[in-house]
Amino acid sequence: MKPLPTAFEGQSIRRLYDEATDTWWFSVSDVVQILTGSSNSNRYWSDLKRKLAQESGADQAYEKIVSLKLPAPDGKQRLTDCATAESLLRIVQSIPSPKAEPIKRWLARVGYERMQEIADPAQALDRARQTWAQQGRSEKWIAQRMTGQETRNKLTDYWSEHGVEQGREFAILTNLIHQTWAGLSVADHKEAKGLSSHNLRDHMSEAELIFTALAELSTRQIAERQNATGMAENKTAAKVGGGIARQARQQLEDQTGQSVVSASNYLPPGAPPVPKLHANPRRCKKT
Repeated sequence: MKPLPTAFEGQSIRRLYDEATDTWWFSVSDVVQILTGSSNSNRYWSDLKRKLAQESGADQAYEKIVSLKLPAPDGKQRLTDCATAESLLRIVQSIPSPKAEPIKRWLARVGYERMQEIADPAQALDRARQTWAQQGRSEKWIAQRMTGQETRNKLTDYWSEHGVEQGREFAILTNLIHQTWAGLSVADHKEAKGLSSHNLRDHMSEAELIFTALAELSTRQIAERQNATGMAENKTAAKVGGGIARQARQQLEDQTGQSVVSASNYLPPGAPPVPKLHANPRRCKKT
């Protein structure tokens, strides 16, 4: 199965695609978090399961739920309750939420859109561009986001071909690069921006996207030059690549007097206020 995260209204939903059966498996807790806004979606889901178990016909609601390994916020692969779109629809109906109907329509589109993207991969890019434009991103931001994703894909392709395991090891290296260039971890950066299950890169400023891409481009080129293989050698390349971007960031900040790393986000109006970054103010001033 391939992990292919997606998003609903800017919030990340972890999912796996089983090519053998052409089936999507979605993280139940991610969908529950979106529907309820709960800070502890796992607990909410656990309570809901017990409630459903006491009701007649409850078996139908989660008969196809399975535990699959998905990347957790700490980068580790953890067993997570996952459901097919059909089972998930039944669960959604059990949760009172104004987002229930929109997420039902979103789930109904998933299968059709996936078939389109398999036949024509360019449609996935077009759909992403359209979504970002609808969320108010500028053409300049969208171009940088897509360029950065291409850079990211080339790096992960290299890792896959040189002894780095997808999932936990990818997450460790990604966090190492980010920590080195930005001065804070991916998790801390998300917390500073007031994000939960959202994709951090979808809430980066243009400058943050550029320096992330520089760090990952530098990491790949150094790894290629050294033919880095396995975690130990690719960790070394990640530190050097992240260090190159860190030096460039510091030079820019010295010249402009403005921080590159920002607490700003693209959350819709009405979202909780953005917290301040508790770090070096020179590096992390809110923009």
